[in-house]
Amino acid sequence: LKGNFVSIGSSYDYAALGCTHHCPEDVNLMYNIPGMDVVVPGSSKEFDRLFKQGYKKNNPKYFRLTDFENKYDFDVKYGKGNLINNSSKTTIITFGPTLNFIMPIVKKYKVNLAYFTTVRPLDNKLISKVNSISKNIIIIEPFYTGSVISEIIKILKTDVKLSNISVPTKFLTNYGLKPEHDKKLGFSMEFLSNKIKKILRNEK
Repeated sequence: LKGNFVSIGSSYDYAALGCTHHCPEDVNLMYNIPGMDVVVPGSSKEFDRLFKQGYKKNNPKYFRLTDFENKYDFDVKYGKGNLINNSSKTTIITFGPTLNFIMPIVKKYKVNLAYFTTVRPLDNKLISKVNSISKNIIIIEPFYTGSVISEIIKILKTDVKLSNISVPTKFLTNYGLKPEHDKKLGFSMEFLSNKIKKILRNEK
């Protein structure tokens, strides 16, 4: 069926209600359905654009929404990524609602940022471009790692040092608010800043 399936709550937006309200596995589950597009907007504005661009496509689409939107707005296009900066040897690849803690790091350390709102189809050309300019790539996935990072690895042609920040593939049984889970799992300016500083020191 060429339907449009829309979810809300992201990985653990409703974390205060306990782990029965978590679903960090959804992207990998949808990725295993043949022909299913997977779209991860970072804001309601991005969702509006992407939904209008994609809903008539002749295949099913899964739109993954969040209660915690990016405050940064990009001119996003269905199936395409956005590249910010291209002069650093270090690139952050990220998806959807993660920019609030990433953009300050990008501006401070002047590293590259490849921002994606469509997980499938993935913008292979942009991944290849990132590969050509980068020696270090940090992949930030606000869901379980797996399908997306595997797809990226298939595209890479030259050697790069890969690292990632993602939701660990286990049940998150602790109670707490989403920002508290983010901090514990590494989705924070402090954690990413320390990671970037270590990489930049090794580049010198």
